[in-house]
Amino acid sequence: MTEAALPPVTIRRAVPDDAPQLGEVHVRTWQIAYEGLIPQAVLDSLDFVARAARWRTTLEDPANPGRTWVALEGDRLIGFASAGPAREDDAPAPLELWALYVHPRRHGGGAGALLAEAALGSDAAFLWVLDGNARAIRFYEKIGFRMDGATKAEAHGGVLLHERRMVRP
Repeated sequence: MTEAALPPVTIRRAVPDDAPQLGEVHVRTWQIAYEGLIPQAVLDSLDFVARAARWRTTLEDPANPGRTWVALEGDRLIGFASAGPAREDDAPAPLELWALYVHPRRHGGGAGALLAEAALGSDAAFLWVLDGNARAIRFYEKIGFRMDGATKAEAHGGVLLHERRMVRP
């Protein structure tokens, strides 16, 4: 299928019934995008059903301060973005992009930019990106984010992941 033949992408707020597709896209994008950056055993251990259950809980929680947007190709979910209040006291902006993932088969098709716009608008924001994730860093730079020098390490699946902070004024 050529770029011109791709169906249009629509963006809307996520609902609890999106959880199964969110779980699938979340796991699949991690497995493909983070290959070589995260140990393969960790990627292989990711579970669609468990991730979907976490998404359903998150989307049904009225106390969740964040918002999640989904990108759809027809009725097929191809990506998502979540944003909300900064989760750290010394944040460089009040709004944090918590996650933005687009299925790799749709990379470069504009869904990521549409999701970022829906989740952040033109507000100042920041995000954390996995160190070494050159494709994501290039994408975030294209939409106005810049490295600010801050780093952190977080455990995931028994592995320490190193992240770098990017800020958009």
